[in-house]
Amino acid sequence: MKDYVHKIVSPASYGCKLCAITYGSRGMKDEWKIFIEQLGIPVRFFHRDEFAGNYGNIEASFPCGYIETENGLELFISSEEMNKLNNLKELKTLVRTKINSILG
Repeated sequence: MKDYVHKIVSPASYGCKLCAITYGSRGMKDEWKIFIEQLGIPVRFFHRDEFAGNYGNIEASFPCGYIETENGLELFISSEEMNKLNNLKELKTLVRTKINSILG
């Protein structure tokens, strides 16, 4: 509830750029939800504490994105890249670009 109020009252100062871009006052933005559903690959989101609970305490700066491979986790989108984003359109473009570079 505190995060919800913070996003509405002061979205520019919200601590997680990914959440600020992909969530609105009513939850996950429909445009983002549809986008990730249409990617054709499994996508999961974790808060920092949930991530550590699932993958251990790896050195990571958040928000970021990882891809799970046979060799373990590999950085997909760095926190530097994530924090430069200004809107959902830029995020979707970045995700598409990264996926295309992996899939060829």
